[in-house]
Amino acid sequence: MQTSTLASRRSASELGLRPNMLNHYARVTHDVGATADFYGRILGMELASTIMDDHVPSTGDAFPYFHIFFRMADGSTMAFFECTDLPLPSSPSHPAYDVFDHIALEVSDTAELMRWKEWLVSQGVDVLGPVDHKGIIQSIYFRDPNGYRLELTTPIDPAWNQHTTQAQEDLDHWLAAKAATQAEGRDVSAAMIELIGQIKRKRYETSAEGNN
Repeated sequence: MQTSTLASRRSASELGLRPNMLNHYARVTHDVGATADFYGRILGMELASTIMDDHVPSTGDAFPYFHIFFRMADGSTMAFFECTDLPLPSSPSHPAYDVFDHIALEVSDTAELMRWKEWLVSQGVDVLGPVDHKGIIQSIYFRDPNGYRLELTTPIDPAWNQHTTQAQEDLDHWLAAKAATQAEGRDVSAAMIELIGQIKRKRYETSAEGNN
């Protein structure tokens, strides 16, 4: 399905449709024992449910698997599949995949975030951070036994996930600049860097005017 921000296109929200919460986020594991220890003991999630089957219900594929769920405080879960004889994945085609692909879990405040860092380090986990994301959220980063990148984060801006108008404007700017650049045959990455610089300067100037 093509991405579009045309106002004429209907959205699910107009029909009163929006997911309530994260039910589960699922990945493959090659060592369900190590995964269970990490998410249960190290991250303190409760073992919530398991499924074993020799066929995948959604597709009918004959993959024997063990499916395990770990519950967080709000009831949402992390889930993993261990499938027999599954080869290890190939390396990503670009290092950015290894940076961008991650899941972020929220904690109460910065004090708790620091307690998490201390605990993780005491358990031999390499931790990056804390990292301040433009005054919006503060985070630490680490990897689970499968190599998946995880983030523990806490909001600094109480309305960090309520900037809908600005988010739509940013999306429109990005899509328009990318389409124009591609149509002109110019370097897309260079154009996006230029766009980011322009928006940053504009917001800095607006912020400076507001403080005068």
